[in-house]
Amino acid sequence: MNAGEAQPRKNIQLVLTILFVLIASVVLIVFLREDRGSTIKTARPIQPGVQAPDFTFPDLNGREVSLSDHRGKVVLVNIWATWCPPCRQEMPSMQRLYEKFKGENFEILAIGIDSEGREAVAPFMRKMSLTFPALLDPGETIRPLYGITGVPESFIIDKKGIVVEKIIGPINWATPEVFLFFKDLIDKPSS
Repeated sequence: MNAGEAQPRKNIQLVLTILFVLIASVVLIVFLREDRGSTIKTARPIQPGVQAPDFTFPDLNGREVSLSDHRGKVVLVNIWATWCPPCRQEMPSMQRLYEKFKGENFEILAIGIDSEGREAVAPFMRKMSLTFPALLDPGETIRPLYGITGVPESFIIDKKGIVVEKIIGPINWATPEVFLFFKDLIDKPSS
């Protein structure tokens, strides 16, 4: 083989090598992005207009409570932690909201994600004089289910189980505008 024949062969090998690397890269990207039936699903944030995923967590007394137990009620689902200053900031106004609509078709489910569970949440609830239901999720299983990116995050769910609003960060739950918003949802027929 002379030098003139070796150069085209090297060019073909180079093109084939580059082509192989490109194909392998595409296959790897597709493989990594594909859901292969793993038990851990990609967190997709829940948005208004979708059915709220059901969950079940123990309350402070160990009783299992599910979101579906409250179908027919407007539910404020709040994901929080005792170590979170913005969470602590909004809790008193959440208590006032609870007191305003307690006994109507309304419920608050405050899901504490503290890793210490009841040992952290129960004293906090007593200290702050909070009487709405606190549920315990020390394993943070709510995070991937609802696509939570931080705390506090809240979801307002209507009587049919549809997410009406998603709120990221703390808010004042005891303003006249918020009260009116909840009153309208509570008074709205569920059919």
